[in-house]
Amino acid sequence: MKKEIWRFIDSGNSSPSFNMALDEALLDWHSEGKIPPVIRFYGWDPATLSIGYFQNVEKEIDIDAVKVHNLGFVRRPTGGRGVLHEHELTYSVIVSEEHPEMPSTVTEAYRVISEGILKGFHRIGLDAYFAVPKTAEERDALKSPRSAVCFDAPSWYELVVEGRKVAGSAQTRQKGVILQHGAILLDIDEDKLFSLFKYSNERVKERMKQAFKSKAVAINEISPRKITIDEAKEAFYQGFSEGLNIELEPYELSEEELAYVSKLAKERYESDEWNFKR
Repeated sequence: MKKEIWRFIDSGNSSPSFNMALDEALLDWHSEGKIPPVIRFYGWDPATLSIGYFQNVEKEIDIDAVKVHNLGFVRRPTGGRGVLHEHELTYSVIVSEEHPEMPSTVTEAYRVISEGILKGFHRIGLDAYFAVPKTAEERDALKSPRSAVCFDAPSWYELVVEGRKVAGSAQTRQKGVILQHGAILLDIDEDKLFSLFKYSNERVKERMKQAFKSKAVAINEISPRKITIDEAKEAFYQGFSEGLNIELEPYELSEEELAYVSKLAKERYESDEWNFKR
């Protein structure tokens, strides 16, 4: 049986505003029927702290520390918590809610989309599996996260290796389209990460950092050999193809499309009103 063809975009390293604008533009274009479903890989220049749509900057984020580390800063259109995008492969998936393979619930759609990430981890030799909270206590913990840091704990159907989270994802549904994007960690600088958030005191910060180390891990901390970004791209490209049973067709944005994305980046994702509003 012929496989469905999805578009594949590797947009390389871009500014935080451009990255979020392109995800939004792809969602819009897909909702308008201009493009088929899309898998996108990207990176960040500069390294960036992204925060979830509902996070409160003033309460949770140390903006001075973000500046000290010369990081970019952007609010995502998706929920979830803070992510330091530095040594990672970032992906996004744009697909209609009405797609025959997409379950109607957010949690189950996560599972289907994340099958591609699961297969990618298997291709680089890691025994990843889906996190499924088993107890009422674990399920309650998902509803009330203790930390502003995304990798603090795995959510439903996020990927774990040896009990620790290796990829974090967030999802939004707008205009009949699912946008899921996430971070696949190659390496992580925990000291830098934890310097970006506000804590009631240093003791709490240290406790959170130690707890984080037991709950999250980067690929190169557990891989028997160092995985490069190019190897990760190849593994997860094949992983998405296999996991979603699709054929990926490379796509380059036109000048007109790039101009649209740049305008959206400037007007929304570079504005203080968007980034600091909640």
